[in-house]
Amino acid sequence: MTSEQLAWKIRRHGIEMTHISHGSHIGAILSVADIIAVLYNDIANVDPADPKMPDRDRIILSKGHAGAAIYAALAEKGFFNVEELKTHYADGSRLSGHVSHKGIPGVEFSTGSLGHGLSVGAGMAYGAKKDNKQHKVFVICGDGECDEGVVWEAALVAQHYNLNNLVAVIDHNKMQSLDFCENTIGLSPFADKWKAFGWNVIDIDGHDHDALGDAFTKAKESTDKPTVIIANTIKGKGISFMENDILWHYRFPHEGVEYDLAVLELRAQIPEGITDMYEAEVAYKEIAATKEAE
Repeated sequence: MTSEQLAWKIRRHGIEMTHISHGSHIGAILSVADIIAVLYNDIANVDPADPKMPDRDRIILSKGHAGAAIYAALAEKGFFNVEELKTHYADGSRLSGHVSHKGIPGVEFSTGSLGHGLSVGAGMAYGAKKDNKQHKVFVICGDGECDEGVVWEAALVAQHYNLNNLVAVIDHNKMQSLDFCENTIGLSPFADKWKAFGWNVIDIDGHDHDALGDAFTKAKESTDKPTVIIANTIKGKGISFMENDILWHYRFPHEGVEYDLAVLELRAQIPEGITDMYEAEVAYKEIAATKEAE
């Protein structure tokens, strides 16, 4: 499987999971899909046959509300059965709305109370250095959660202890909760802030798989400081009517035109070599016909 194929599957699972469960945060799931796909497919040293192997890389999704993307990646990589994704957000399911490590192979830490993932990651990275371990710690953060003071406390600690084994990735989709980030608490100049805190900063297109792969490789080669990858993304990426629309932070694709259009648009983008995992039949035949005509 290529990272592009995995990213498509994460988006497709995300649409289905939030549609079935009436769960939130599809916009964030879609924006982070490429980051997660490249990390799990091409970069991180993880093994579904041995999820707790001591020398594994640690991956923390600090923006835990996008947990469906992690669940989808883990299932597609063989950590648990893909069929279980259909239980997302259901009563009694272990696949909670915000990502949880409880009983889920491959999940290192439960998140969702925003801002804490980087602190935990810094602690893991510090412990690894003290024990002379070689694994890396990757923390995927949201840009909105960088409003939290604890993020910058972790950034200070990571620089102080020269945690070159720590890589933060910011899903910089420019939106949070109810508005654009700059209208909430301005982050600009974002890269300069991280540089001032002593981090190695890599600023890229967060949907470009080659750029992501190159950035992760450079981050792993850092010898004297932690690295932050500012991955510039589009909230709702891949579904035209969801892109850059704050409505889709909390909304799910409802039965009918929303769900049907989302499925049709994703099917039109499917990478060569894979097929749709779901047998959904769109009800809006006139929409399907229009799309085919285009």
